[in-house]
Amino acid sequence: MDPFAEFKTNRKEVIRVALTKDELNDIACKEFGTERLNHVRDIFLFSCYTGLAYIDVYQLRRSDIVTGVDGGKWIFTTRQKTESATRLPLLPPALKIMAKYDDDPKCVNKGLVLPVLTNQKMNSYLKEIADGCRITKNLTFHIARHTFATTVTLNNGVPIETVSKMLGHKSLKQTQHYAKIVDLKISEDMTVLKGKLAVIHIIMFDFSFLYAIAYNS
Repeated sequence: MDPFAEFKTNRKEVIRVALTKDELNDIACKEFGTERLNHVRDIFLFSCYTGLAYIDVYQLRRSDIVTGVDGGKWIFTTRQKTESATRLPLLPPALKIMAKYDDDPKCVNKGLVLPVLTNQKMNSYLKEIADGCRITKNLTFHIARHTFATTVTLNNGVPIETVSKMLGHKSLKQTQHYAKIVDLKISEDMTVLKGKLAVIHIIMFDFSFLYAIAYNS
């Protein structure tokens, strides 16, 4: 008899933190007093607009940037963690950041897209960036990937199947965790709907009131 047959573990689900649209915009628009913070800000934002993990941005080479089926620039690479293929079109903010480092000596000499610092330094400077933007979340590089999955894509109507492919997930189940934190988008959509229904209700009430006056006169 298996002594562990009746033994069950309770797996606690990890809550994935992402930046809101306003927080992402605050970081993008903020100019910092030191070049190192502006540098880290750029690399962090690049991940927010591509969904690439730290190691994948660190290793991203210029040869990984190709022309896609739509004639635009795409990233064709393989995720370090899962060894799964990733193909994703580059959004304008990501392209703008790439162009900024076209002539960077480190990037030119090593064929890299961006001059990425160590993960430890990145996360240390991200805390300063969070303070400068008055963001109370524990800002780490991994939050950028979560932000791409939710705020940048799912919240803007990109189908979860497409997001899953761009993230390099091997199964849709991995991506479904992100769908659980898009309540803000649901709330915004329902608020718009409530406003429309309220207007319809007012119009119907006014019409009924005028009809009653006309009928009784």
